[in-house]
This record gives sequence, C-alpha cells and structure tokens, in this order.
Amino acid sequence: MSILKKTYTFLTGITVLSAASLMSCDRLHEDLDPCPQGVRLRFVYDYNMEYANAFPSQVDCLTLLVYDRDGHWLRTETAGRPETADEEWRMTIDLPAGDYRMLAYGGMDCSEASFRFATPPAETSMEDLQVYLPDALITSPEGTDLHNLFYGALDITVPEAAPDTDYTEGLVRMMRDTNDILVLLANENGDPVDADDFVFTITDNNTDFNYLNDIISHRDVTYSPWACGESQTGLVSGGTPALVGWAEFSVPRLMERSGATLTVTRRSDGERTLSIPIVEMLLALKGERYRKMADQEFLDRENRWRLAFILNENGVWGEVEIIINDWVVRLNNVTQ
Repeated sequence: MSILKKTYTFLTGITVLSAASLMSCDRLHEDLDPCPQGVRLRFVYDYNMEYANAFPSQVDCLTLLVYDRDGHWLRTETAGRPETADEEWRMTIDLPAGDYRMLAYGGMDCSEASFRFATPPAETSMEDLQVYLPDALITSPEGTDLHNLFYGALDITVPEAAPDTDYTEGLVRMMRDTNDILVLLANENGDPVDADDFVFTITDNNTDFNYLNDIISHRDVTYSPWACGESQTGLVSGGTPALVGWAEFSVPRLMERSGATLTVTRRSDGERTLSIPIVEMLLALKGERYRKMADQEFLDRENRWRLAFILNENGVWGEVEIIINDWVVRLNNVTQ
C-alpha cells in the first residue's frame, strides 16, 4: 500500500472515530450513552475582612443540599477534609438539564459539629429547612467552643444536552456564622484581676437559622464563656506582675438589630460591673475606615472580636478598648 493510501486510511479512521464520539453525545440516538451532564462546583470563603479565600483552611467538612426549582429536595452530597483542604477540588454532580437551587453548609457533617438540622433535609422542603444550636451547647455556667458553621447558596441551570455538553461550572460563596469574642478586664491601677471573681455572660436570640441564613429565634438564651483565665501584661511598681482577667465566648451569628447584651457581675455580691449592648459596641469600631460598609456586612465579615474593659477604683468600668485587626478604639467616660 502506498504512503498516500495509508495516510488516507488513517485520516478516514480518525474521522469515523470523531463522528462516533459526537454521535455518542447525540440525544437523538436514544440507544447511545449521553454526554456527561451536571454541575462542577467550586466553594469559596472570602466574605471576611481580608477578602481572601479561607475555605481550604477553615472549612473541614461540607454538606450540599440539592433542590429542584420548586424547592423539593433531590439529594445530599458531602465532602470531608481531604477534599475541602484542596484548593483545586471541585464537587462534581451528575444532573439532567433543569433549574436547581442549592444550599451549602460547612461544619455540619463533621464528628465535632455543633449545629443540627431541625428536620432531615430529605423530609422537608427548602423553605421549611431550619438549622439550630442544641440547648446542650448553650447550658450555663460553662459554655462551648462551637464548631464553626458556614453557609452558602446558589441557583444554577444545567442546559439542554448538546453534542459537546459538559458539566456546568458554578461558584458557591460561603459566609461564617460563628464568632469568637474575648473579653478582658484590667484595673487602671495595675492591681491583678482574677477572672474567677466575675461572672461573664452574653444574652442573645440567635440559635436558629432559616434557609436564607436569617435568624428565626424567638427566645433569649444565655451564653457562658468556654474558657476563663488570667494573663500577664507587664509589671507594676515593685515588680509585681500586672494580671488581666479574661473570658472567651463562642456564639452564633450576630445581627445588627439584635438585643445582644454582654454582662459582667462580681461573684462575691452579685453587683453588676458592666452591662452593654454588645452589637452597638462592636459597630462603634467601624469608624471612618469601614464607614461605607453596611453594618450587617461588617458583623458578618469579622468573626474575631477583642474587648478590653478598664476598671476604676470602684470596681466598675470607666474605659473600653475594642481591638480588631490590630486597630484599637478607646471609648472613655462611658456610662453603664
């Protein structure tokens, strides 16, 4: 056989294989396998003050709920730490053409999970889905270091099949629903503060979420710190260590219109040392730097808060510092 004829035969073979490949994706031929079809999802958590993707480092497990366009549950997909820690990982789901609504929760499929579904997703519609924090994790006098909760939502359409149909790319942006709040007490004269001399509490109504991630709680609960102690901040006259007392809280999402209250009382006589609307205090930190940012966005993007209260000679607070991202705001001459 001549070289020309061999070349013609080889090219003809390629043409036949290419045609067969295309025909295998042609839905008009019902006896042939359809093309792969569905969604390929990337998950990102950059809704933070750094505007940087922290999904691989902070989300250790993932639950994805897939609904049809009318909010009927179709399936649940999960992923563990090996997947979520990989920046290149994508969740691939085979789905027929159609419109889909998806809810993503980070931190609920882990063995350490703090939050629960009120009803199994397969047994309720999307609009009736609720996530809650069990009472056992709120019980006073000792609080819980909550396992972080993340939320995301996406509406996506898988198009009708075509000869070159592939998976539809989608991006699910997550937000964090848990906060770390560290409260410090210090004496203005440098005398040490023993955290055990005080009772620290935060009262709020933020234990239950609907499918839009809005708070739907109708009852106030009291959070206790999950850790307390003392830390040395330097030396006072005579070389005596200057000790501050501190309490660390872990609480769910803070809402701008909530009545969340931080209270500190003396254990010896029950006298109140301070009681403040904590959300208003945190929003005072916006200042000029974050003036254009909406209040709720500010509360949602930031999740590590540091508040230092300076006690005067009467044992009540006369000054407060709020510390965030190494920026300190001081409020003086504040009434209780």
